[in-house]
Amino acid sequence: MSGVADKRNPVLDCCGGLNNVDYKKVDMSVMEDVLKYIDVYDPRFCVAVIAIIFNPFFWNVVARWEHRTRGLTRLFGGPYLACYCLGTLIILLNVYRSHSMTVAMKAQARWEVMASPEVFYTGAALMALGSVLVVTSFLALGFTGTFLGDYFGILMEEKVKGFPFNVTENPMYWGSTANYLGLAFMNASPVGLVLTAVVAISYQVAIIFEGPFTEDIYRQRAQCCKHK
Repeated sequence: MSGVADKRNPVLDCCGGLNNVDYKKVDMSVMEDVLKYIDVYDPRFCVAVIAIIFNPFFWNVVARWEHRTRGLTRLFGGPYLACYCLGTLIILLNVYRSHSMTVAMKAQARWEVMASPEVFYTGAALMALGSVLVVTSFLALGFTGTFLGDYFGILMEEKVKGFPFNVTENPMYWGSTANYLGLAFMNASPVGLVLTAVVAISYQVAIIFEGPFTEDIYRQRAQCCKHK
C-alpha cells in the first residue's frame, strides 16, 4: 500500500525509526523468557507468519508488474476498476492475516507477566491509536491513494502533508502494527509479540522497496509536465 507524504517539511516519524535502535543494548533475557511460551512448530503459528510475509510481497510484486505492463488495466478495462479489485483483494488478504494471527494467539500460552490491567489498558490504547492512524490515513489518501493507485497511473495532484502524515511517514503501516501490538497486550500473548515483530519487519522491508519506487513515479510525472 502506498501514500505520498510531504517531503518538504520535516516529519517526526515516531514509529519508523528502527534504524536508530542500538540493538547491542537490548535485554535479550526478556526475549528468552518470551520464547519459552512459544511453539514455533505449531502449524497455526507458521500459517500466521506466512500470511504476514506474503501480503506485502504479493501487493508489491503485482503492483510493479501492473506498472510495467498495465496487465490488470487491460484485463479490467480501466485503471480505476483494476485498482479497486486489487485493493479489495489486499483487504481480504489482510483480514485473513488478522484472523490467522488471532488464531495463533489463542492457541498458545498466555504470559502471566502480561496478564495485568495495566498491560490490558495499554493494549487498548495502542489499538485506539493504531485505528486512528489507519482510518485518518485512508481518509487523507482515498481508496486509490491507499491501495497503490499510483502504480496504475492514478496519481495524486499534490503530496499529502496533513495529519497523520505530519506525525509519521507511513501511518497505515505503523497504525496496523500498533493494532497488532495492542491485541497481543490485551491477550497477554507472547506469540502475539513475536508475530507483531514479524509484521513490523515486513512493513519496514516493504517501505524500503516502495518508497523510492513511488518517488520515481512522481519524478517521471514531473519531468513529463516540464516538457509539455
